[in-house]
Amino acid sequence: MADGRGSRALHVSLDERKLSVIVLSLFSSWMLAFLFEGQILYALLDSSDVSPSPMVFGGVAANFAGLFLCGFLIKTKKAARRLFLCSCAFFIAASAIFFFPLSVFWRLGVITSSFLAGACVAAWGFYFKSGTPKNERTKTAADVLICSNLLMTLLNVVAIHLSPIIGLALSMIVLFGAFIFALRLPADDDAAFGVTVTTKEEPVNIAGSLALLCLFILIITINSGLMYEVINPAFAHHEWLTSWYWAMPYVVAVYAMRNPALKINRTYMLYVALAMIGFSFIAFVFLNRSAMSYLVVNTLMLGACGIYDLFWWTILGEMLDYCKNPATVFGIGLSANVLGVLLGGLIGKAISSAGTQAFNSTLLALAVVCVTLALLPPLHRRLYSLLKDHAYRVMFSEISPWEQSRLADQVATYENLSERERQVASLLLQRKTYKMIASELFISENTVKYYVKNIYSKLGIKSREELIDMVLATTDAAATKE
Repeated sequence: MADGRGSRALHVSLDERKLSVIVLSLFSSWMLAFLFEGQILYALLDSSDVSPSPMVFGGVAANFAGLFLCGFLIKTKKAARRLFLCSCAFFIAASAIFFFPLSVFWRLGVITSSFLAGACVAAWGFYFKSGTPKNERTKTAADVLICSNLLMTLLNVVAIHLSPIIGLALSMIVLFGAFIFALRLPADDDAAFGVTVTTKEEPVNIAGSLALLCLFILIITINSGLMYEVINPAFAHHEWLTSWYWAMPYVVAVYAMRNPALKINRTYMLYVALAMIGFSFIAFVFLNRSAMSYLVVNTLMLGACGIYDLFWWTILGEMLDYCKNPATVFGIGLSANVLGVLLGGLIGKAISSAGTQAFNSTLLALAVVCVTLALLPPLHRRLYSLLKDHAYRVMFSEISPWEQSRLADQVATYENLSERERQVASLLLQRKTYKMIASELFISENTVKYYVKNIYSKLGIKSREELIDMVLATTDAAATKE
């Protein structure tokens, strides 16, 4: 009977994961193609003979504000779903304004929609946390990034080569699809998997690690802003090539990092991506503005962007288990990305007025690479310390329940744990909270805390992390003997 309930729960959670990927992919493709430096918006403004910079920069700033503030306003999954559904209806109406001649409503529509769009992306953190198991969040993040960028490319091609009006209409259809699928998203606030890594008994402060990660994201994405304002305009005359190839290296890089069959050292790839960014700007200085040069520069730059985007989406995904409101962590983390693009764009716009813009932008980009290179080691240490427990639990969860129990018995016997202490230790290793352990063993939570204190004292440890570490060490020792 219990197995049947578990199967149904798994089926529901998988449905939620797929739905959340579809919803955010459809929504993000509209946002990227229209609001956020979107080619549809650029084409519409160009056809109206209007400078895009004020409206575009205003939209990016509003998007940053929506991401950053969402977690302070949206505190439940039910509220997140309501925000998304209401916002989609508003987005469709705001997009329809662009079928009419240029007016002040264009600017109001872009600014307001950008703010709400940022809030919607941040609110998706609720579904990222509850709809995807911890060890599959890389897959979910990669699926969203790949699908949204492929759809964005299709919308861009239509807007550039057919008509911006047709591109706008198609983007509204995509947005309506996001609304339809969002209606099926669950609104309950209980996590689909019923388990979180951090409990009230073992609080973890992620503020310092999140701040360092945000600083890292902010600095490195300045290069993305420079790319929008310096590199992309330099190759604008290759319209056919840039319209479809621009996001392809990004998609390929994300897919490569997602594919578990490819044995990639992800930490090593972060340094490779830094080198790619540096070489991209160097190539931009020394190569001409031919199609081949564009392929070299864009492949290096967008490939690096794909590696880094998946990196911080995944890290933010793992951090969600250490907070009550996922929209706060996810929104603040991604707002650093948007702020970096905004600052880089403003700097690039200022540099573009100088006659040596390619050289100046390259110097700035290389300075950014150097600062980022200095930040990587301390960032890695902080994240490893924070997420080490999570990684070990994933490893331990891959061991069969029978093997988990056997290993727990070995440790318990060696350290002279009592039978009840052995039972509590085994349940701790299964990521059960104190309340869940108390319910399963028919004892009070205070009694559970008493047993946990005895277990930690006898084993000479201070946390569940060290307990898992000890069990994994037992596994490694056994493997070595064999």
